[in-house]
Amino acid sequence: MLPFEDENLPLFTVGQVAQMLQVQQAFLRRLDEHGVVRPSRSSGGQRRYSRSEVTVVRYVAQLCDEGMTLAAIRRVLELERRVRDLEAERDALLAALADRDRRLAGLAGEAVAGPRSGRVRPSPGRS
Repeated sequence: MLPFEDENLPLFTVGQVAQMLQVQQAFLRRLDEHGVVRPSRSSGGQRRYSRSEVTVVRYVAQLCDEGMTLAAIRRVLELERRVRDLEAERDALLAALADRDRRLAGLAGEAVAGPRSGRVRPSPGRS
């Protein structure tokens, strides 16, 4: 994978993100200070945003335009993340149950068919 294909690679500076999204650099710094979007830092301490973080900042800017506070937006993001985690957990549990059901069905089928040893059992009463 090429570096620019990784959506979590911190590539963009505050100035680049501000220009892309047409927001003030101070807005991006406030998002970081309030724990809404916390970008990575370069070795020199500068904020670096990944493509996925830029997407979140764009969403946050829309919510701000609708009148939401940063505290409310942070809570919305936390709840959305929790929902995604719970959905992933549910999907994993459903897959595990389906796998268990397939294995139980296979075992039930073997019990009905009897053992598969390849030997012919003598009839009762014959020696």
